[in-house]
Amino acid sequence: MDDREALVEQIVRMLDVRLLDPLEVLLDGDDVVHALRDLIRIRAGRWADGLRHGDDSTALGTAIRLIATLHPDDRAFDPPPEWWQTPLGKIVARRVGHPAAESLSYATAGAMLGISRQGVHDLVRRGRLPRHPNGGVPTSAIRDRLRATPPATAPRTHQPPRPADAGPQPTSEEKQ
Repeated sequence: MDDREALVEQIVRMLDVRLLDPLEVLLDGDDVVHALRDLIRIRAGRWADGLRHGDDSTALGTAIRLIATLHPDDRAFDPPPEWWQTPLGKIVARRVGHPAAESLSYATAGAMLGISRQGVHDLVRRGRLPRHPNGGVPTSAIRDRLRATPPATAPRTHQPPRPADAGPQPTSEEKQ
C-alpha cells in the first residue's frame, strides 16, 4: 500500500467509525449511509491529495477541517504520541506542524520526528533545533525539519561495503 492509499484508508476508516457508523445506527441502516460511504471515499482521495500536494493554505485548511471533525472537543487538539506516526499524523506534521500549538514538548516533538525525547534534547543542545522562548521547541522548527527530510517511501536495504580495489561504481547508463 503506498503512502497516498494508506492516508486515504486512515481518513475513510476514521470517518466511518466517528460519523457513519453512529449515523447508520440512528437511521436503521438506511441506504443513504451507503451512498455517504462512497462519497467519503471519493472525498478522502481529494483530501489526501490536498494534504500531500496542495499549497500550504490548502494543506492547512484540509488538516484543520479533518481534525476538527474527527476530534471535536473543547480542549486543544493533543493526540497521543503514536498518532504522529500514522499516515495522517505524518502528513499533518510535515505540512502543518502541530495545528494547535506554537511550541511543543520534547516528547511531542520527538513523536512527530519519530525519535525519542532525548533525541530532541540532543538536537536542541547541539543547536540543530531552536528552543522556544516559553520552553520546548517551536512547532515551525519541527515542520521545517520534516520538510527538509524526504519522506521514507521504502525501507533501505543494506548494501555490503565494496572493496577498495573494486574500481569505480558503474553509472546508471552503463548498467543498462
